[in-house]
Amino acid sequence: MGQDEAGPWSESAVPFADHRDAHASLTSTAEGQDGLDPDRPDKPEEACGVFAVLASGQAVANLTYFGLYALQHRGQESAGIAVFDDVKVRLHKDMGLVSQVFDQEVLERMPGQLAIGHNRYSTTGSSKVCNAQPVVLMTRLGPLALAHNGNLVNAAELRTSLDHLAGEFTSTTDSELIAFALQEAVDSGLGWNAAIRKAAGRCRGAFSLVIGTPDGLFALRDGHGIRPLVFGLLGEPEQGQWVASSETCGLDIIGASFVDDVQPGELIHFRQADPIPERQRWCEEPPKLCVFEMIYFARPDSRFFGESLYSYRVRIGEVLARETPVEADIVIGVPDSGIPAAIGYSHVSGIPFADGLIKNRYVGRTFIQPTQAMREAGIRVKLNPLPDVLSGKRVVVIDDSIVRGTTSRKLVQALRDAGATEVHMRISSPPVTHPCFYGIDTDTQDHLIAARLTLEEIERHLGVDSLAYLTKGGMVEAAQAHSSHFCTACFDGQYPIEMDDEVRNSKLMLEPTGLAARV
Repeated sequence: MGQDEAGPWSESAVPFADHRDAHASLTSTAEGQDGLDPDRPDKPEEACGVFAVLASGQAVANLTYFGLYALQHRGQESAGIAVFDDVKVRLHKDMGLVSQVFDQEVLERMPGQLAIGHNRYSTTGSSKVCNAQPVVLMTRLGPLALAHNGNLVNAAELRTSLDHLAGEFTSTTDSELIAFALQEAVDSGLGWNAAIRKAAGRCRGAFSLVIGTPDGLFALRDGHGIRPLVFGLLGEPEQGQWVASSETCGLDIIGASFVDDVQPGELIHFRQADPIPERQRWCEEPPKLCVFEMIYFARPDSRFFGESLYSYRVRIGEVLARETPVEADIVIGVPDSGIPAAIGYSHVSGIPFADGLIKNRYVGRTFIQPTQAMREAGIRVKLNPLPDVLSGKRVVVIDDSIVRGTTSRKLVQALRDAGATEVHMRISSPPVTHPCFYGIDTDTQDHLIAARLTLEEIERHLGVDSLAYLTKGGMVEAAQAHSSHFCTACFDGQYPIEMDDEVRNSKLMLEPTGLAARV
């Protein structure tokens, strides 16, 4: 993959076709019974991952590669890295996984002291290479590179206010709009700090940002802190080598030590070799971390509120067992995110934990969709049950969520085919009854099974002997944090950020009639 230099920054990308994901179903079956696309994942889709390293004398592109590798679970559609070498920026981005987009040859062509990296799952803007990040623009103060995790709810309004720059747009993302708002603020005469605060003030929604400039690295979270962002030190503090990451697992992989979260509404300026960054609040709002980061999205070894998410997920399984006991022979978890909760359920219930489902560890995201014949034959791309474990057993199966119900239904049938005599499903989160507008793709409301059906109807649809969800109170209790500190809109419709009616109506397709009507 060659790199063609053009002016102060250069870009290299060899785009693939615009593919769709087809991996997440346990068993792909033909569309028909529920009218839903069988190849659309039956989980809330990931947010994006951002990563940045400011470290003179280090191979910052390689470090960022490993940081993005650790954050791969947050987005598998595209990956990109921009590296500052004094006033020049080299940018490489493409469709695919980090390991597909970058190799050692590419990374060696990206020397410098500051790198900005991004993994993408599309929320605003389709899955095309032009929408891959980071976004790199030129300003009167030199180049900027921006990577964004989240989603703006006023993107249309911001797009209209930047209409005079429309001829320069190269993508359809809200992330590019943030970058152009920042460029406009700088070109109006503001310095980097003031310009970033002004641009952020034009944005409404969820945005955790890392921004590379000739004056160092900036990290910022929206006022509610809906998407996570942390920072740490690489090497000794006096060296002033800084790392920012969506999750602490990104720090761990390169041996950086965790320092703190970028707080909700905070802007931090990291300068090369400065042992103390400049921290300031650019806005004041109540914190509203997305609770699904705790339940499902973030890696279990990432730390939130001073502990690993593995510990939290074990605890929600313990709460779930106290709230919804059942007589059974074994407890199994749906890999990977259902395993800790299943262990917790087993601890409290006394029912033995077992591995009843084996995950294909190398499936990643497959862009090859099964043929109709494969669907009818029951191709199992991701999970396979163990008859030796399941046969003749009453099984409690723990999963982290049910969104549309398509995968869960196939899972239940697979467990019965493997010999389970009873299947009791327990979900370690409340019913998902409302769509997310803040960076998670949870489909429109008319496709959310808990918004359409009652608990009894969902039981019949899935074919389970019993079904129970974790209560919202139990979910928050297990977090050992104040309930008001979380965004729980996907469970209760209480959206912390107001949005335009056009945006709201794009996903809120119906009046709640099922479980949603009881929330």
